[in-house]
Formats: sequence, structure tokens, C-alpha cells
Amino acid sequence: MTGLNRRRRLAAVAVIALAAVTGSACSSSTDGPADEGAYLVWDPYPQFADDSEWVALLKKCGTSAGVTVERTGYDTTDLTNKALLAAQQGNSPDVLIVDNPVISTLAEAGALTTTDDNKLDVSAMEKNLLGAGQSDGKTYGVPIGANTLALYYNKDLLTAAGVDPATVTDWTSLTAALTKVKAKGKKGITFSAIGTEEGSFQFLPWFWGSGAQLTSLDSPQAVAALTLWTDWLKQGHAPNSVINNTQTTSWQEFATGDYAFAENGTWQLANAEKLPFAYGTIPVPASAGGPAPAPTGGEFVSIPVQKKTSRYERSQKLVTCLTNADNLLTTDTTLSYVAPVAAVQERQATADPKLKVWVEAVRAAKGRTGDNLGTKYPKISESLWTAVQAALSGGKSPQEALTAAQTAASTR
Repeated sequence: MTGLNRRRRLAAVAVIALAAVTGSACSSSTDGPADEGAYLVWDPYPQFADDSEWVALLKKCGTSAGVTVERTGYDTTDLTNKALLAAQQGNSPDVLIVDNPVISTLAEAGALTTTDDNKLDVSAMEKNLLGAGQSDGKTYGVPIGANTLALYYNKDLLTAAGVDPATVTDWTSLTAALTKVKAKGKKGITFSAIGTEEGSFQFLPWFWGSGAQLTSLDSPQAVAALTLWTDWLKQGHAPNSVINNTQTTSWQEFATGDYAFAENGTWQLANAEKLPFAYGTIPVPASAGGPAPAPTGGEFVSIPVQKKTSRYERSQKLVTCLTNADNLLTTDTTLSYVAPVAAVQERQATADPKLKVWVEAVRAAKGRTGDNLGTKYPKISESLWTAVQAALSGGKSPQEALTAAQTAASTR
């Protein structure tokens, strides 16, 4: 890409960013380090203070690379906008850690170097996780870890209903379990179907688990997935509140002890240990059986384009340190992530057997921007969550809702 074309792309994307962040374009945090030996690292973990294990690891890796790390943690949305604006202004951080769907946006804008450019070794990374950071055959970073979705279950309710969770392996057996729970006067399953990315994120395991593809939102398989959800509401297996539920409010419903199942993520593991009842987890089942492909969450560590290309060598050393096997184990334990490397996943599951289900789910997962969708994904996702809302509210049949979604996704 020529310098002129890159500036044009960045300018076009930055217009959107400027509309989203009023008054932040000239923040002093984008001015770059005064000290040439200082390397800027931006991450989406503002919850970690300077005395946290995460910051200690950054400093340790900086020392190993022969640099001083100056780290700033931002909210995820704010970080994306700042990264685009910094790239436009030519003062990007040396290392950027961003939510995996953002990689394609930054890559299309010409803001990131490829692993061919920066010589990062990604050969040990699981291919399904690496896919979220790839576009047009190029890789733009290294996954630092992944989270995804599975089904939490209330052991007491299932026992009382005569349901063995090990027998819940497909849609038919899951619906049969919900029917038995309802017959005992309890509630079946809760999830998030809110009209945002959270709603799409939670629907995707069922969508992909039907065999549907995001390039064809109105396929028979897609209609079957949405029909599954609408039928659950009609039959009283899921509450109408799912239409407005976030993943947090859905978890709060499950925590009451009234629901047999809840679709939620690895980030709830600490809260799960505080539940007033015994719980377990199983993968979200695919229609015909086996784990459904769930979407991956988690971040990529990338190296933005710099005016001084001589900085890439130490940036590469810094990123390599952050993503080596031993440090990944520490980092992913801190973040409640499953590691992107098979050997580290095994170590995690050995250390904590409760993670075995999550390792299995992550191995079956896929990136939302995968299949070379890249920046097309947000438009598709919006069409998808709009369809889910329309069908669950009774405004349209699943077929009508998804037909409209496919039309909208094709014209946006």
C-alpha cells in the first residue's frame, strides 16, 4: 500500500472515529514518548492498576527487550477510536492490544504491520483463534487469549428433573431437558438476545451450530436456529426477558437458582464459584450433536505502523515475550482466558479441571470476522441481531426476519 493510499484510508476511517470521540483527538497520550528507549503499549485493561501482575509482566518484558514500557489502559471502544486517530496522526503506540474483531478495521485502514513485516512467529497458535486476526491471507497480530460461550447448569435442578447433563448433546436432547425442568415447576434456560453485538454473540453458537454461514443469513439452517429460540419462548422454556437481557442480567437470572441453564462465558467463572448452588458446564450443543462453534472473544497483540521502522525489532521482542508459553499461562489465568496455544491449554485444564469444557469450547470456536468477512462483519451482525429481536418479539416469523436481514446486510 502506498503512503498516499494509506493516509486516505486512515482519513476515511478516522472520520467515523472523530464522530464517536468528541474532544479526544488531541489527547496528550498520543504524542509519543519523549525518550527513544520508551515504548508505548496501549491495552483494553483499565481495570489493572500499576501494581497488578499484568503491568508487572509488561515491565518485565520491556526489560527483556531492552526498553522501558509506558503503558496506558483504555476502555475497549475508546481504545479503537484512539488507535485509528493516532495512526492517522502518525504517532501510534509501539504495541497495541485490541479486541479481536477490531483487527480487521485497523488492518483495512493500513494501521497495522503484518507478521511478515514484523517477523512475529505465530506457528504455535491455534488456527481457529488466529483466524480472527487474518485478512486477505495476511496475519496482523498474535492472539493473547480467548474466551467464549458454553452452557452453565444448575446441578440441583437437573437432578430433581431427572436430567443427566452428560446426555445433553444436541438440540433435541437439550429441549427435552428443558421440558422435564418445566414439568417440575422450574425455568429452563436464559440467555442474552439484546439488540446489540451481545445478542449476535450469544446467537452465533446456535446459528453456526445449525450449519449456517454469515454470508447467507436466510438459509434453512439459519431459520432453524432462530426457530429454536422462538419456540423456547413460546413453550415457556426461556423467559421473554431475554429480548432485553445483557449477558450480565442473564447471569443474574441464573444466579437466582430458578433456571436450569444459562448461556454465558468464561468471564463468569469467578461469579460461578459464588453461586448458592452446585453448578457445572457443558458446551453449547450443535443441532446434530457435538460442540457448536462459538464466537471467540479475547484480544490480539499487534505492532502498529511506525514512521521509524527501526523500532519494530524491539517491539517484536516485547510481543514475543508477552506471548511465550510461560507468560501466556500467567496472563490468561489473570484474564480468565483460555490460551491460544494447545500445550498451554493442556496445562490450564490440568491445573483446573473445570476449564476442560472451556478448552473444548475454544477449540471448536471461530472468529466473528473469520471467513475473510473482515469489516463486513459489523453490518452482518447488526442485521442478525435485528432479525433475532423481530422474531423473538413476535413481529416477524423467523423466515421473514432473516430474509429481511439478508437483504439489509447485502445493501449496507
